[in-house]
Amino acid sequence: MTNTTHFGYQTVAEDDKVHKVAEVFHSVAAKYDVMNDLMSGGLHRIWKTFTIAQAGVRAGFKVLDIAGGTGDLAKAFAKQAGPSGEVWLTDINESMLRVGRDRLLNKGLATPTLLCDAEKLPFPNNYFDRVTVAFGLRNMTHKDAALAEMRRVLKPGGKLLVLEFSKVWDPLKKPYDVYSFSVLPWLGKRIANDADSYRYLAESIRMHPDQETLKSMMQEAGLERVEYFNLTAGVAALHTGIKF
Repeated sequence: MTNTTHFGYQTVAEDDKVHKVAEVFHSVAAKYDVMNDLMSGGLHRIWKTFTIAQAGVRAGFKVLDIAGGTGDLAKAFAKQAGPSGEVWLTDINESMLRVGRDRLLNKGLATPTLLCDAEKLPFPNNYFDRVTVAFGLRNMTHKDAALAEMRRVLKPGGKLLVLEFSKVWDPLKKPYDVYSFSVLPWLGKRIANDADSYRYLAESIRMHPDQETLKSMMQEAGLERVEYFNLTAGVAALHTGIKF
């Protein structure tokens, strides 16, 4: 029997989800940053700045940015880690990875980039000081497997940081739903000529584990001192955990 999972509000075969998510990000790659600025009013940049500060990357650190997309985090980490460090930009989607790689090269940063699946990371055990994933975990089919892989490649004492959309504060839920299911698809149609991908975005956020559930999943993956920070009334949340 074929295993099933969710793609937004649809129930699909696990193999089909991989292809459907790939189609979404192939479609939006060229307009990804423009749409992020429009959708969040620029707030995604503040959330990422907070994540970068919490990472505390220093010269010589080895950092893995998973589902790194257009390279915002990797760019900052590469500057902080310096020539003695090692920062990898990875993504499962080739279109997104190409955009991120080109942006880094245009900034004079020859950061290694790799097309790979977060559920099967091609790195040795205990290798990285920091592992980050920003707005990518919700698209992964087996989140528990991905979290376990992230812990595996962390050095003892290393930190995992997961920035993701989360459960918004209850009094804001109704206006947030109206914005998500009416305004976002409209923006997607007008700016990226793709309403369906942004409808999926809204649905995928609703299907993603809430703050406490994701905290428990990280603990079950073997991470300790797991905590989270609600950002913009829970529209997004940053979860962090340490490997001991």
